[in-house]
Amino acid sequence: MKQLTQNLKTGKTTLIEVPAPQPRPGAVLIQTRRSLVSLGTERMLVEFGKANLLDKARQQPDKVKMVLNKIKTDGLQTTMQSVFNKLEQPLPLGYCNAGVVIAIGTGVTDLQIGDRVVSNGPHAEVVSVPRNLVAKVPVNVSDDAAAFTVIGAIGLQGIRLLDPTMGETVVVIGLGLIGLLTAELLRLNGCRVVGVDLDEAKLEIARAKGIITCNPTQGDDPVKFVTYLTGGVGADGVIITASAKNNDIISQAAQMSRQRGKIVLIGVVGLNLSRAEFYEKELTFQVSCSYGPGRYDDAYEQKGRDYPLPFVRWTENRNFQTILQLLAAGLLDVQPFITEVVPLADYGKIYGEIGSSRAIASLLEYPEEVALEATIRHQTTSFAGRKGVVGIIGAGNFTKMTMLPALKGASIKYIASANGLSGTALAQKHGIAQSTTDYHEILQDDEVDLVLITTRHGQHAWLTLEALQAGKHIFVEKPLAIFKEELTKIEAFFTENSPSLSLTVGFNRRFSPHAQKMKDLLGSAPMNVIATMNAGHIPANSWVHDRAVGGGRILGEACHFIDLITFLTGSLVTEVCMNGMGQSPAETTDNASILLRYANGSTGVINYFANGSKAYSKERVEVYSQERTLILDNFRTLRGYGFGNFSKMKIRQDKGHRAQFRQLLESVQSGGESLIPLAEILNTTKATLAAVESLRRKEWISLG
Repeated sequence: MKQLTQNLKTGKTTLIEVPAPQPRPGAVLIQTRRSLVSLGTERMLVEFGKANLLDKARQQPDKVKMVLNKIKTDGLQTTMQSVFNKLEQPLPLGYCNAGVVIAIGTGVTDLQIGDRVVSNGPHAEVVSVPRNLVAKVPVNVSDDAAAFTVIGAIGLQGIRLLDPTMGETVVVIGLGLIGLLTAELLRLNGCRVVGVDLDEAKLEIARAKGIITCNPTQGDDPVKFVTYLTGGVGADGVIITASAKNNDIISQAAQMSRQRGKIVLIGVVGLNLSRAEFYEKELTFQVSCSYGPGRYDDAYEQKGRDYPLPFVRWTENRNFQTILQLLAAGLLDVQPFITEVVPLADYGKIYGEIGSSRAIASLLEYPEEVALEATIRHQTTSFAGRKGVVGIIGAGNFTKMTMLPALKGASIKYIASANGLSGTALAQKHGIAQSTTDYHEILQDDEVDLVLITTRHGQHAWLTLEALQAGKHIFVEKPLAIFKEELTKIEAFFTENSPSLSLTVGFNRRFSPHAQKMKDLLGSAPMNVIATMNAGHIPANSWVHDRAVGGGRILGEACHFIDLITFLTGSLVTEVCMNGMGQSPAETTDNASILLRYANGSTGVINYFANGSKAYSKERVEVYSQERTLILDNFRTLRGYGFGNFSKMKIRQDKGHRAQFRQLLESVQSGGESLIPLAEILNTTKATLAAVESLRRKEWISLG
C-alpha cells in the first residue's frame, strides 16, 4: 500500500510503498477514501524539513539545549549521529481520515466490516486506528465532508474551553481552516462572531457565513474594531487560531477583551504576556489541547478506557461525534472550504506549492482497489544455503541506533514493525531484503536462523516463546520477561524440550572491553561490587513505566547491572532486597537501591537513580576485592588500584553492543552455542523480578 511521508532532514515529501498494517487488539483496520491535508500543520513540517540545520536549530531552541547536554555526556559524534538519525526517520503526514472498516481487532464489538468511519489516521491507503479514535459516519454525510471531522473537533474543543453563551461576542483571530470552522461552530452556538485575518479571500468566505470580518491590511485596527462593535465593553471571548512568532496577537487579544474575559489559544503564537494587560482585566488564558479530553492519554487512546460520560461529558471521540451530527443535520457546511480534491498519486500538486498555497482545504482521493500485502520485497537477494540469516521483530530506536549499525554485513532477510513505515525506512537504509507487518512471516521462514526481538518489553516473553517453538535461535533485548509467569513458561520450554537452540538476552555490558578486562584482573575470589546508574528522568506517562507494557525501569534497565555483577563474580544470585525512595509503587519506582547476595559470598549493590544531574557520569562500577579496587567510569575509563601490572584503561565509550552482536552471529553460523549461560539469564531475570517483589513485601527474597 501507499503512504505519504515527510523527511525532516531533506524536506522531501514522498509517497512510498509500505506493508499494510495488521488488525491489532482494540483497533480497526480502515481503507481510506478521503483524507484532509492540514495546510497549517503540514506546511510547518514541510518548511521545517526544507530549512538548513542552523535554521532548524533556531526554530527549536529547547531541542538545542537537549543536544548540548547530550554532547556533554555522550560526546559529539554519538550525539550528532542521534540527531541525524532522528531527522532521517520518515514522518507520517496527516490526521484527518475518512474510510471504510475492512478488519476489526479483538475487543472491538460496536463496529462492523463495511462501516464508514472517520479517524485521526494518516495519509495512507490503509490505517490501523484504536477504537476510541474512530467514529461512525452517518449515512447522509459524504466522504468529503466526513474528512473535516477531526480538524473540526480541534476548533470545537477550543470552544468548549471558552464556554460561550448565546449572545456573547467572540473573536476568532486567524481564519485558516480551523479558524473558519471555529467561527461557524460559534455561530451555531448563538454567538456574535468576529473573524480577523489578513487574507480577503478567507474573509469573504466568512462573511458569506454571517461572520463579521476585520482586515488589518485594509486599515482595520482589530482592537478598536471590536471595542466599537461592543459599545466599549470588549469581546466576551477570543479564540486564537493563527500562527505567528511575535507576541502582537496575544497582546491584541488581551486589549480587545472585556473585563474578566477569556482567551483560548488553539494556534501557535508568541506568548510573552504583558502582566499589566492581563492583571488589570483579570483575564483568563488557556491553551487548548488538540481534539479534547483523552488526547495523549495512552489509557484512553491505546487501551480503550473511555472516560465515564457523567464525569467527562466531552471526550475527543464524543467531539468527533458532535461534528458528524452537525454535518448530518446540515447545520455545518464545509463545502465552501474545499479548494481542491486531488488523487493520492498527484500529491505533489498540493505539497509542491504548500509554502505559498492559498488553498483553504485540500482533499486527497484514494483508489478503490488497494494492495494489502503484509510484506514488501526491497531486494531480490537469495538466502538459500546461507547460515546465520536474520529476521528482526521491532523497528524502534534501539534497532535503528544500536542494533543495525552493529549488524553491518549480516544477512538480514526481514524487519517487522507494527505500522510498516519504520521497518520499511530501515530496510531501505540498511539493505534489508524485506519489510513486513506480520512477524509470523519470519517465524515460518525456514531460511531464517536467528530472530532478534526488540519490541516493547511487554512483548518480549511471548515472542521469545513463539520463536523457540518455531525452532529459531533468539536474541531478545532485555528484559526477557516482566512477569514471573512468563519466565516460568520459557524455563519450562527448555526443561521439557532440551532444544539445541541458543537464547541470548541483550545484557551487553559484560561484552564491553572494560568488563572483560575487569574479569581478567579480578579472578574468582569473593568481591563487593557497587554499580550506580544515573539514569535520568523519564516522564511519568512514558510506556516504560506502564507495568504491563514496559514493566518499569528496574525490570527494564537495572537488570543490566545484575547481569554484569553476575559476570564479574562468576556466581549466581541467592537473595535479593530492594529499597525505594519515597512512596512510589514497587512496579514503577526509578529511585532504588538493590542488594544482592551471591552463592560464592560476593555481594552487589545497584543504585538506580533517576534524580541525579545529567552532567554526572551515567554509569559507574566499583569493585573491591583482596585489597584491590577497580573503578569503571561510564564505560570509558577503567582505573585500577592495588594491581601491580594495571593502573588505567581508557578508550572510546563501549558498552559491548558490537561485540555481543558479532559473537552472536558467529555463534549461530557455527551451530548456535549460547553466549550467556542459560542459568545466568534465568537467574538474572528471577533476581530482577524478585527485587520488585521485595520492595512490595519489604523483605529479603530468596531465589531458592
